[in-house]
Amino acid sequence: MENDKLMKNISTILTDDQINTDPEELYDAAADRYKKYAKARKVLDVPVPLAIVYPKSTEEVARLLAFCNENQINVIPRSGKTATEGGLENWKEQTIVIDALHLDKIIKIDEYNMQATVQAGVALQTLEDELNKVGLTTGHSPQSKPVAKYGGLVATRSIGQFSTLYGGIEDMVAGLECVFPDGHVSRIKNVSRRAGGPDIRHIAIGNEGTLCYITEVTVKVYRYFPDNNKFYGYLTEDIETGLKVLREVMVNGYRPSVARVYSEEDARQHFFHFYKGKCVLLFMAEGNKGIVEATSRGIEEAVDKFNEGIIEEVPSELIENWFVNLNWSQQDIDDEFEGMIENDSHDGFTTEISADWETIPKIYHNAIERIRKEYNRVHDLTMLGGHSSHSYINGTNMYFVYNYSINCAPEDEMRVYHHPLQKIIVEETLKLGGSMCHHHGIGKFRNEWSKDEHGTAFYMLEKLKKAFDPNGIMNFGTIYYQEEGAKYQK
Repeated sequence: MENDKLMKNISTILTDDQINTDPEELYDAAADRYKKYAKARKVLDVPVPLAIVYPKSTEEVARLLAFCNENQINVIPRSGKTATEGGLENWKEQTIVIDALHLDKIIKIDEYNMQATVQAGVALQTLEDELNKVGLTTGHSPQSKPVAKYGGLVATRSIGQFSTLYGGIEDMVAGLECVFPDGHVSRIKNVSRRAGGPDIRHIAIGNEGTLCYITEVTVKVYRYFPDNNKFYGYLTEDIETGLKVLREVMVNGYRPSVARVYSEEDARQHFFHFYKGKCVLLFMAEGNKGIVEATSRGIEEAVDKFNEGIIEEVPSELIENWFVNLNWSQQDIDDEFEGMIENDSHDGFTTEISADWETIPKIYHNAIERIRKEYNRVHDLTMLGGHSSHSYINGTNMYFVYNYSINCAPEDEMRVYHHPLQKIIVEETLKLGGSMCHHHGIGKFRNEWSKDEHGTAFYMLEKLKKAFDPNGIMNFGTIYYQEEGAKYQK
């Protein structure tokens, strides 16, 4: 279909104020934070979408998807714009971005049944603020909390800084509503648990916009006891000591809301005023008074057990102050973007992986050692380290963090820097049986390893795509490798 005709058809579904064709906003919509340096320098090498559209109801989403499906038009679902793995990047000439801007209603806060229902465009912070007024919390706190929205949080299988206590978004979702490419609307009812076959919530949760468009979500909520929060911090001799303490706390059944250990290099950029060249281990105990007291005892006992590797305790107010200022706002995002217009550096690129307790330190050291030996731009690295920040009874995650000075053309940054670094980390992780993506998702820039990540189970993902999106109109290139889009990856 010709572009003019396409836009005329869309105008029969939506009003003019629901269709955005502003060139600057279309350029911004062409890629997410993944290529922010190239975007800031105005050298993005991907197609610009034809329009950003803002449906006001599930019915409008269904009509838009059915139209795009019938006419083979690529669709990128969007809400919040905080994706970090290229999931919002556009790889097709004919693309419509469907943004949840006007799906912004808090439908119900159910204090008795401890759940809240919201449309996909409701910001996490907005719901959190409303819940706090009645002594409740979402329990979900990614660093993007002030700006992230529920459609994106659920679609990307988000996790928050309090996950060790509350779990990831998949543990919080009770039910949801989503729309498939043919316009079919599915509602998954809100119940505490059921055994009615496979858990179909997970067709939508984590689909990254490749199978359906999430329009409504019901999440569990929790009692809120901020006055009881208790913070702990320690300097440790090495990252292994911190990991052993984290494991001890978890296997003994305690669930601090925050449980982290930072390598020396990563600690330097977060805790430069007290880290003394050592690793930093920290905790926050949260909940009602009895739970906090028990969790605090568990943390102290675990630290005592491995005290040979503990150098000193850090004043709790230093840990609390760091955590209070950890999240970034929309202004922070804008300031970072503006800074990249002039500064030839990239701070804070990450690759987050997960594995069991025994394997995680092996992956960490193997990847760091291999980068230092093999990476041909290692001299441009200004920081290489990592931290564990989400733990479970059977393992934990590892955030690899790398900063670098950019000494290449802006459009070559991914090829010269990020891709080869991420490739080493992914290869070392998969080699030892870990997962290459703990919570940021696959997006478009890890899709080349999707089959290796899932092995024989990738068959199941392929079948889902063929069943729910047979025409392949949903977020081309995300999760599923596409030869046609490979030219944009590096």
